[in-house]
Amino acid sequence: MDNWDNDYEKNPPNFIMVGDGNNGNGENEERVQEAQPYQSGSQTEQPQPAQGYYRPDNRKTKKEPKYITRKAFVITLICCMIATSGLTVAGYSLAARMGATSTTKTVSATNYTLAKATGSEKSIEEIIAQNENAVVEIRTESVSRDSWMQNYVTEGAGSGVIIDTKGYILTCAHVVEGSNKITVKLKDGTECEAEMIGMDSQNDIAVIRIDASNLTAATYGDSSELSVGDLAVAIGNPLGELGGSASSGIISSLDRELTVDGKNLTLLQTDASINPGNSGGGLFDQYGNLIGIVVAKSTGSDVEGLGFAIPINTAAEIAKDLIENGYVTGRAAIGVSVLDASDAQTAMQYGLRTTGVYIQEVTGDKAKKAGLQSGDMIYYLEDTQIKSMADLTSALSAHKPGETVTIIVVRDNQTVEIDVELSEATS
Repeated sequence: MDNWDNDYEKNPPNFIMVGDGNNGNGENEERVQEAQPYQSGSQTEQPQPAQGYYRPDNRKTKKEPKYITRKAFVITLICCMIATSGLTVAGYSLAARMGATSTTKTVSATNYTLAKATGSEKSIEEIIAQNENAVVEIRTESVSRDSWMQNYVTEGAGSGVIIDTKGYILTCAHVVEGSNKITVKLKDGTECEAEMIGMDSQNDIAVIRIDASNLTAATYGDSSELSVGDLAVAIGNPLGELGGSASSGIISSLDRELTVDGKNLTLLQTDASINPGNSGGGLFDQYGNLIGIVVAKSTGSDVEGLGFAIPINTAAEIAKDLIENGYVTGRAAIGVSVLDASDAQTAMQYGLRTTGVYIQEVTGDKAKKAGLQSGDMIYYLEDTQIKSMADLTSALSAHKPGETVTIIVVRDNQTVEIDVELSEATS
């Protein structure tokens, strides 16, 4: 897909029932050997006994059976139906309240528990009310230098989600990467300066922290339990100006493998409205649990309803590592900084004849000892040809720190084979 919109540099946007049945005369008659009393108008007449018939004065009279009219029957039936419906609704409400108490919640980013929602689904309004205070606006400032060697300040904007009542906030790495100043704005308007805790550029995850009290933290959901068609609610800061905005849709796809800004990511796809500035915001499920961190959207005049989020199961593990160690542990690195010149424009900008991944600086002692040099183009790592940074990252993910790999580089138009012991990546 072309034109991935992952960040936002602030440019002020342009806002431009039942009838009574006929039962004849309404009387019910019983044929007996004697004449029965009957009513006529307002008087009760007693007919004479039939001829030849003797009835002692103390004889017990036979009781006349009672009948219910059709109208009374219908009214009774309707009342029963109403009563039954009321009992049913009350039963469901009780079950919902009982179920809701079994939801596991957490406010700890380093001891997170994936919620098992057993209650009934919540309305979109309830989901937003539950999480609007946990989603924050992020503004950044970074100093850049123009072609005249003059410094200027670049501002950016994004979103974040509070994952711990101690002030830890989960966002995207590209939102805060390279920033000299990070400002967080809470739902109530409070602004706090944030510190960087750790960043994982490979998975586009970062954790920052603010010093504030009475914070609302989101509850982790379980992204592995999602199905296509599940409700999805996104809350964030679209356009960097509309903090606290919410949109809804469904989960459109699971495990969507995409390359975004040179990173190979496995993402959730949603048709909830996603815009620049939503990056780092939260994607919530039908129970109000956090299931993803919004990372990207596909743009273009012929593109609609294609938004993506990092699954929370992935993001939560990375966040825990970043908080505890400042980096993701157990990840292999060569020990060099590289330039991704996989497109012709970048290659021309740096005066390179061939597109590829070039070593800018050898930073690790093991890499220096192996003989890698600045300017080398990484051609192969073991059996994987390296054409882009995404290729290099994918190749390294198959190895562990301490392993020795063979790297083929191009140096002075010649290929050179070098064995390098991998170190642990700390950034």
